[in-house]
Amino acid sequence: MLGLAAGPRPDSGAVSFLQCPAWGDLKEGWRSESVGWFNGSELVGTALVLYRALPRTRHCLAYVPEGPLIDWYGERTSYPLGDWLLPFAAYLRGRGAFTAKIGPRIVTRTWSADTIKRAVADGGHNRLGDIPADTCDPRAEHLLDELRALGWHRPRGGAEGCRDFQPRYHYRLALSGRDEGQLLAGFNQQWRRNIRVAERALVDVVRAGAGELPEFHRLYLETAVRDGFTPRPLEHFQRMFRVFAREDADRIRLYLARRDGRALAAATVVRLGPYAWCSHGASAAEGREARPSNALHWRIVRDCLSDGMRVYDLRGIGDTLDPAHHLFGLLRFKTGLGGEAVEYPGEWDLPINGALHRAFQVYLARR
Repeated sequence: MLGLAAGPRPDSGAVSFLQCPAWGDLKEGWRSESVGWFNGSELVGTALVLYRALPRTRHCLAYVPEGPLIDWYGERTSYPLGDWLLPFAAYLRGRGAFTAKIGPRIVTRTWSADTIKRAVADGGHNRLGDIPADTCDPRAEHLLDELRALGWHRPRGGAEGCRDFQPRYHYRLALSGRDEGQLLAGFNQQWRRNIRVAERALVDVVRAGAGELPEFHRLYLETAVRDGFTPRPLEHFQRMFRVFAREDADRIRLYLARRDGRALAAATVVRLGPYAWCSHGASAAEGREARPSNALHWRIVRDCLSDGMRVYDLRGIGDTLDPAHHLFGLLRFKTGLGGEAVEYPGEWDLPINGALHRAFQVYLARR
């Protein structure tokens, strides 16, 4: 029999850094707690829950970003999905939640860089999800049916059809069992050429400290204008480094690609156990001919490899295959590394208070 309680902290085997307690400490305007499932005295699952209060009520949204970390397929514990999620829903109801939102970290399908490249060249598919996948986990659809039977559903709304807080599609590069030569050989010809261009242009990639975040932020603001997203203030990233460093001195890193002493590209990299994520990237229009972004990620990949990381996750990609779409360039850049695109099930909602849940969906659709 599984029991649920507040208090435990995820260990370094957690699948996503968004399930670290530090992530909860970072999220201003949210209250957070770590919750655990117990089999007797053994901790068998965890969730970082973020609570966002509904103004002038005692109700809140309960959000588990890229989690919870449980035995989704019953491989280790043999517990069915209901034994995990039914007591969890009851717990959240007791905390005043009107809606629970989770993001299961199970891989449903993957597409190699070569598969994506062929699909773009053929022009017969508009979206990544329309391409026949290289791998497809047959257990995933059964699990999603179980989620539906337990009352969970995919939220609708927004310009892309679904209202997810975190990206459904990621791009990742497997590092295990490979050396630098093998990884470089897996990059496409343009990527390898760009790395050589950066070397000849004397682009210098350094691991910087938190004191150099203003350099990163200058590039980040320029990227926000170019790509049309709302930027976060410098103070957010300074706080991010302080909060993560309290948890682990090497939890987050800053990399800068400079030429003639001026930063042209930058990235923040979060590391947890054998995983590394590029959490934020930025670049200038100036100096692009020197290919600083290619040099930047090649340095990050080599550092991850030397430190024994198993996966370098470049985080979210759009699912469009239209070269004219503003998100396509990001997909093209990341597929140049080889690797694969990964699909997760997206985020799922459980309405706990039906009226408030429906009102919240209307609010999100109108944002």
